[in-house]
Amino acid sequence: MRKKVLITGSNGVLGRNLVEYLTSQYRNEYELVLFDKVQRETDKQKYETYEGDIRDAEQVAAVMAGVDIVVHTASASPSYPEEEIYDIIINGTKQMLEQAFGAHHVERFVYISSTSVYGVPEKSPIFEHDEVKPYDPYNKGKIKAEELCASWRKKGKCVTILRPRSFLGPQRLGTFGILYEWANEGRHFPMLGQGANRYQLLDVEDLCQAIALSMSQSKEQVNDLFNIGAKHFTTLKEDYQSVLTAAGHGKRIISLPAKPMMVVLGILEKLKLSPFYKRLYLKLNRNYYVSIQKAERKLGYKPKYSNQDSLVRNYYWYLDNRDNQQSGHSNNAVWNQGLLKFAKYFF
Repeated sequence: MRKKVLITGSNGVLGRNLVEYLTSQYRNEYELVLFDKVQRETDKQKYETYEGDIRDAEQVAAVMAGVDIVVHTASASPSYPEEEIYDIIINGTKQMLEQAFGAHHVERFVYISSTSVYGVPEKSPIFEHDEVKPYDPYNKGKIKAEELCASWRKKGKCVTILRPRSFLGPQRLGTFGILYEWANEGRHFPMLGQGANRYQLLDVEDLCQAIALSMSQSKEQVNDLFNIGAKHFTTLKEDYQSVLTAAGHGKRIISLPAKPMMVVLGILEKLKLSPFYKRLYLKLNRNYYVSIQKAERKLGYKPKYSNQDSLVRNYYWYLDNRDNQQSGHSNNAVWNQGLLKFAKYFF
């Protein structure tokens, strides 16, 4: 008999990819229930779908009936107002956990957190036991949500917490969309500092693999916290250059002095003239990678894609779909470049 799996945030970047991954790889093992604020018509025709809010007790109770596994991907974007971030991430996760374990008989719960909980990295690699250092509302919310998950684990429930690196793949644009646009137009691309730092990314398909393993491996193995990221990556400059090379215009990464550019980005952020938020650009000229040894050992995680594989794969997806993209603040939208849309003409 197939397990019934509830996926929150099913219409987001991760949610869409996870639905496709589980359908293609585990069609005979899982029956999917999709829950998001808006559902695609194509999904309504294929799956049991619900439109609603993870913070609404009645709506969550209605979708939880008969569910065996919950995969909680729904979240707020770091660009949302502070109170909304806390409400969605903390109160939404609290509601999901209480309905899953308090009111229903869910077997296991998989929560998608973020490596942003480590704050601005001071050393690499970062391990799961390293201190979390909240920096902004987004990662403060994620840390609190993790604490809620851990509290149910102490009560004997099976709760997997995954901390993925920044992931990319089909449907994902955000800041990567800026790189892809400039590459496609045949422009050089600027980088803070020399780009000699190692900056780990993650392909969304590999994240889906980690989620599937968390759903299927023994409870003794998965009832834990895991970093998830790419296994193979070089320097940030080399990895980003792979996109410019794939574009075929002979362009290259241009290094800009890090300190003065951070001052400029800080001013533009305050004036709301740049899509980059401080936590993002503070990390870009540092080594930033997590250890995935624990996930490899306990989950059997085997990432398929390197940074360059993921970036180029995502670039080709962008080329095939750029005419259908909408602008916005979420990761599946093309971000407004602000003044950067004029800066590109100098490159």
